[in-house]
Amino acid sequence: MIKCIDVNDLKVGMYIHDLNCDWMSHPFLVNRFKVSNENEIQKIVDAGIHEVYIDTRKGLDLPSAPSAGEVRKQLQSELIEIASRHSAVPRKVEAAEEFGRAQMVHSEANLIVRGILHDVRLGKQVELEQVEPQVEKLTESILRNNGALLSLCRIKDKDNYTFQHSVSVGALMVSFCNALGMGKEVIHHAGIGGMLHDIGKMKVPDTILNKPGKLTEQEFQVMKCHVVESQKILHDTRGISETAVLVAGQHHERHDGSGYPAGLKGDEISQLGQMAAIVDVYDALTSDRCYHKGMAPTDALRKIYEWSKFHFSPELVQAFMRTIGIYPVGTLVRLESGRLGVVVEQNENNLVSPKVKVFFSIKSNAHIAPEVVDLSRKMGFGGGDRIVKHESPEKWKMDPLRFL
Repeated sequence: MIKCIDVNDLKVGMYIHDLNCDWMSHPFLVNRFKVSNENEIQKIVDAGIHEVYIDTRKGLDLPSAPSAGEVRKQLQSELIEIASRHSAVPRKVEAAEEFGRAQMVHSEANLIVRGILHDVRLGKQVELEQVEPQVEKLTESILRNNGALLSLCRIKDKDNYTFQHSVSVGALMVSFCNALGMGKEVIHHAGIGGMLHDIGKMKVPDTILNKPGKLTEQEFQVMKCHVVESQKILHDTRGISETAVLVAGQHHERHDGSGYPAGLKGDEISQLGQMAAIVDVYDALTSDRCYHKGMAPTDALRKIYEWSKFHFSPELVQAFMRTIGIYPVGTLVRLESGRLGVVVEQNENNLVSPKVKVFFSIKSNAHIAPEVVDLSRKMGFGGGDRIVKHESPEKWKMDPLRFL
């Protein structure tokens, strides 16, 4: 059985099933192993890990510990309860209307950021004049409808992860700031910081940056230096704002002080730095890499919520859920009626019951005429159904975005 335990209860002989943190937060070559000595336990504690999942079939047990299923059920219940208390971010147009424009904005931003990162690799300075128009376009699209563009940000090519991740973090920062009611100027500079937050990775050797596997402890230390390099590059960039530098310089700091490079704690981290940490981890968790499969957005939100006990501001994590929804636009979901559909819009007054375009019947294993179901409405008024769970597009060999 898989169980969740506090690291203070970890003993030699237990089998680690999951270190329960994002991959850039621990120095171990593998995520699963049998604890063989006290030094390994101390290494886990030093990495800022507070809880781990153990496999009692492969190692020692802790009878009083809750099972992974029990923890998951409790977390999901809390997520739903939180979502029911919050409303979604208002939109000006429907996602379907914005989707075409968002595709062009997203594609152009990827090209620009790829060029900027390439130039930095060659030793050239960042030209802010290239970045600012892209952030403005991202912002305009997100203010019209954030779901359209953010759904595109989940699509990544494993070989081009670094620059595509940069665009996604920029877009997510813009959306997050807007959801919190921040001013136009702050939103703009936060978007720039998000888009350039990983620019220091261009100073990391290619053999480490693009390694098709987990980094060694020494490589991990080299990779962590990218944050300081990002700060150096941005400080040397003409016209850059301190807001943008804060976003880039603090996105790996953690609420409990276990982050880097400065080990800042709690309110020592700026609000934008705390927001950037959430956004960066969310996008990393939901992205496919050559050494791990990306999580579904709903699962990633649940993990971030779980980690908010230690690593993130719980209030900001809940605000981020409000920003993108428990089931973000583009999520493939199974309904109680036995139909599959894609989330096409959040309901402003009910994050748990979005609008879903159904197009497939599981019972008959066949496509059906597409129909938009508003899950916030009652039976007879276009609703009367509910989400049972999210589904894997790969499992069903479907691209849900083509139904937006």
